[in-house]
Amino acid sequence: MSSYNVHVIGGDGIGPEVTSCAIAVMEAAAARHGFNVQFVDHDWGSDHFFRHGRMMPPNALDTLRQANAILLGAVGHPDIPDHITLHGLLLPIRRGFDQFANVRPARLYPGVASPLVGYPPKEIDMVVVRENTEGEYAPVGGFVHHHHPSEVAVQSSVFTRQGCERVIRFAFELARRREKKRLTSVTKSNAQAYSLVLWDRVFQAVANEFPDIETESLLVDAAAMNFVRRPHSFDVVVASNLFGDILSDLSAIVTGSIGLAASANLDPTLTYPSLFEPVHGSAPDIVGKGIANPMAAILCAGMLLDHLGQAEAAQVVEAAVAAVLAEGKVLTPDLGGANTTSAVREAVLGKLG
Repeated sequence: MSSYNVHVIGGDGIGPEVTSCAIAVMEAAAARHGFNVQFVDHDWGSDHFFRHGRMMPPNALDTLRQANAILLGAVGHPDIPDHITLHGLLLPIRRGFDQFANVRPARLYPGVASPLVGYPPKEIDMVVVRENTEGEYAPVGGFVHHHHPSEVAVQSSVFTRQGCERVIRFAFELARRREKKRLTSVTKSNAQAYSLVLWDRVFQAVANEFPDIETESLLVDAAAMNFVRRPHSFDVVVASNLFGDILSDLSAIVTGSIGLAASANLDPTLTYPSLFEPVHGSAPDIVGKGIANPMAAILCAGMLLDHLGQAEAAQVVEAAVAAVLAEGKVLTPDLGGANTTSAVREAVLGKLG
């Protein structure tokens, strides 16, 4: 029997509430499909920061390196500036484990209404691939005259040929496995005349190796407009760290709710463990109310299982979520329902059989 070691960081806010649901679903899927998952829990996050002055222990990466995969609930607390929580936990894991491809699917499931009028189920089905370790989020910069009236902040983006090429190639390979076989590159190279001109050149060079893939290059403002105007035309979208972050949130909303938005932070080389997290964040306004939508975390569980090589179990997990959505009887408030987190968990488990 195959056995996997999954480390869990419930984190902040609703993170522990939704990760517990994802764990229950993974355990049920493992029992059904004949493999075993061992979960190792870490109480890292903002509570850890309040106790120890840091989001996770100094040896956290050494500990996580033992995992086959990592499941994260959320990072963020209203009493701690976001740059401290993000740079204290999530970004060090992404960079430390070279998780250079952030993959965020967005599908319009049957039973879910898009805020865009006239889109039937399944017509919107895209994946945003975001460069995840450099670009605009590279920690390069600093302050001069800190906290004085003449204070200056310098933030530099970092684009390397290797960084651009490997995420663009990953996106082409993903597009090749999908039905539409279409890839859109998003930049702002008319204004950013060095970093994203390099991106454009690398994109064209890699495109020459994939003649079977239809390509499109858009400026980010046009891409944002077209995510609303013609979302059905997108298949795989590849973008820099900042643009991919923003556009993937938009793709989540046009497919019904950020409560359905799952993501994977992947090291495709399998040198390091990959991390899976819902996009929705810690949602401090609904913590403890029992109404958080666990479906994004459950869909993350499916992506995690697929990454571990359990493709059949992963498909069953997504199908169970899709079946609950299609019935429309057990939904949390973000999807127009009045049900609880635990009720949705039980409904999904019921669909697993």
